[in-house]
Amino acid sequence: MAAEDRIRWDNVYRQQVNQPYPPTDPLLLQYTPPALDEDARALDLAAGVGQNGLWLAQQGYTVDVMDISRIALRRALSEQTMRNLRNVNLLQMDVDDLQLDSKTYDIICVFRYLKRSLFPLLKRAIKPGGRMIYSSFNMHYLEQVPQFNQKFLFKEGELASFFEDWQIIYKEEIGYESHLVAIKPTL
Repeated sequence: MAAEDRIRWDNVYRQQVNQPYPPTDPLLLQYTPPALDEDARALDLAAGVGQNGLWLAQQGYTVDVMDISRIALRRALSEQTMRNLRNVNLLQMDVDDLQLDSKTYDIICVFRYLKRSLFPLLKRAIKPGGRMIYSSFNMHYLEQVPQFNQKFLFKEGELASFFEDWQIIYKEEIGYESHLVAIKPTL
């Protein structure tokens, strides 16, 4: 399955190679705190071409940018080189094999990706006081793409339900996207 996923996503990013480099997601721009020290770390999971992770690196975070697609990560590397960023780790990885150490990251961001079984792992990987910034498609996306696999769509209120024990500072269902920003308790 991993090889099939990689090939599929490589083909998607190969078709986008001549498109402009995408902008940073506005949710990240609005809710990312300053990097408090040189040890501040972030994870951009299922990062695609890495625009969000590279922006976090420009803010002073050491960033792990993870995606399954070699083509996407090559584009991220090109952009990283152009921006002269040294605090970025580009990691080709299938999230089915994801392992993260506990209390590693100050920020984890995930955009347009959903695998429900990852939430406990992601929550453990965030340091106390750190934050999750998450946005992905919900069931309203079927109105635009009726054949989309419902397994990859949030039900109404579902995203926030994964973080009921955290301080939720922003949550909203806008059209076909669910957004959340939550802070991990310090105790």
